[in-house]
Amino acid sequence: MNKTNNTDRFEDIKDITEHQISRRTILSLSFFFVCFGLGCAFFFWLFTQKQGDDNIQPALRKSHEFNDRLFSSLFSKSKTAKEYKPEEAVPKPRVNGKVGMEGVLDTNTWRLKLVRAAGDTQYITLNELKSLPKTDVIYDFKCVEGWSELTHWGGVRFADFIKKYNLNMQATRQYVGLITPDSTYYVGIDIASMLQPQTILCYEMNGKPLPQDQGYPLRLIIPVKYGIKHLKRIGLMYFSDSKPRDYWAERGYDYYSGL
Repeated sequence: MNKTNNTDRFEDIKDITEHQISRRTILSLSFFFVCFGLGCAFFFWLFTQKQGDDNIQPALRKSHEFNDRLFSSLFSKSKTAKEYKPEEAVPKPRVNGKVGMEGVLDTNTWRLKLVRAAGDTQYITLNELKSLPKTDVIYDFKCVEGWSELTHWGGVRFADFIKKYNLNMQATRQYVGLITPDSTYYVGIDIASMLQPQTILCYEMNGKPLPQDQGYPLRLIIPVKYGIKHLKRIGLMYFSDSKPRDYWAERGYDYYSGL
């Protein structure tokens, strides 16, 4: 009698368990297909939106702007990229991106055009920059394309440049704009990142003058940003409280581009 009752109870439990498994399987599959359908509908809606003037859908630009605000609020100038020994740097860093470097630049007449304010422009030679304390930065250069390299750069710390040329008032602005001499490549960078101690106006690579294809005579190295912000062949610099134009942001990329 007891054996029969135990068998019956086992069969009941087995039936209930199989029923629950079937029910949960159906619910799980239903939930999956609903989410999949909603996801497809969202992406269809998103990518059928008309692109804005900056070549990106408004919803994606708002997401970029949210990320800008979030990462800007978390940024600290004390944050530094890991540095390495000179012998660890690659002897010939990869050349990537030639916009703004087309044509031959007359380096004998080159000057950094520093716009201090409207109607107040200063022209600075490379030798004048080299007279300032030199800073070497050896770090892992990162590109938005997914590759990275250990690289060795030398130049003037941007914070020292600010001090030397009495730009403390300008440094209270929110952004710095940089443009190549031919005006075809341009970036805008938040002032906090520019004042980070590893940011340099760079004139050397591996202890030697910058090669032409790496931005000679002067380029930006800013380790807290992806490579798209490291403008080569700097021609003009200015300060602004509104976002300066940015070449890749106008083509759908993240304006902040921080690491």
